[in-house]
Amino acid sequence: MEYKKFGKQDWNVSQVGYGMWGMAGWTASNDEMSNKALDRAVELGCNFFDTAWGYGKGKSEQILGGLLKRHTEKRLYVASKIPPKKNDWPPKKSSTLEEVYPSSHILEYTEKSLSNLGLETIDLLQFHVWEDAWAERDEWKEMVQKLKQEGKVQSFGISVNRWEPTNCIKALETGLIDSIQVIYNIFDQSPEDELFPYCEKNDIAIIARVPFDEGSLTGNLTVESKWDDGDFRNVYFGKENLGPTVDRVEKLKAAVQDEISLPELALRFIASHPAVTTMIPGMRQLRNVEANMGISDGKGLSKEWIDKLRNHRWDRKPTNWSC
Repeated sequence: MEYKKFGKQDWNVSQVGYGMWGMAGWTASNDEMSNKALDRAVELGCNFFDTAWGYGKGKSEQILGGLLKRHTEKRLYVASKIPPKKNDWPPKKSSTLEEVYPSSHILEYTEKSLSNLGLETIDLLQFHVWEDAWAERDEWKEMVQKLKQEGKVQSFGISVNRWEPTNCIKALETGLIDSIQVIYNIFDQSPEDELFPYCEKNDIAIIARVPFDEGSLTGNLTVESKWDDGDFRNVYFGKENLGPTVDRVEKLKAAVQDEISLPELALRFIASHPAVTTMIPGMRQLRNVEANMGISDGKGLSKEWIDKLRNHRWDRKPTNWSC
């Protein structure tokens, strides 16, 4: 496993981290299987785990808390997220800070996450949604400083709204945000334009999320794909997105021609960008943990491969189904 410095923090985190959304209610999620997969990830050198209160109303955090208890001898880095008070994902452009992140709400969910995780301090606490119009407001800044001073949170980050990679630059300029979590994959390459250069210049950690485009870049999606009721993918891969996504995946498969598996290609594409600190694929099966952890071997993609994948960039706009 390769390790990278996490922005300004004195942390060395695994290049491949662990995204834990899928362990809290997605189709085929199973606690026993999740625990085995998490334990195997630790054995293989993973030390960065990303969860959120919003993943099963604390269930994913509780699963991570169990992992921490089972591996007290390891230094595992914990990242969680504060949900928006107003249940809009992402918030409307007209939403106010008071509606989404009042100080009392930030404090309340910090305490809930600490309790679920069984911790006295969280390494990284992220705003799960964001609007940069709030950046200059003092209320959130004062609460961030208060929670750091009290030792409840070591660092703060922002999980950027889907397909809005620059909707955080003003917040970064405050100096209070240590990391950005952003969707970055073979299709969604736009963070390279402005966000990555800014973060590289200012030593901001980058967490690449949704490396497989919610599963399409594993190559298993078809126009007949469906999931259990309540599974987010039924919304994301609705009629507006499923067909176009399958078409693009088929074009990518034709370009790859069995030279490398699609999941490995997807992760190595991300690992090849120097701005990315860690990536957080979701994993439930042991075989997926082993395959995904295995790409962190210092071998990125060649320039020829990167150039070829530029042709598969897909610039999309936020919609009612893309939350």
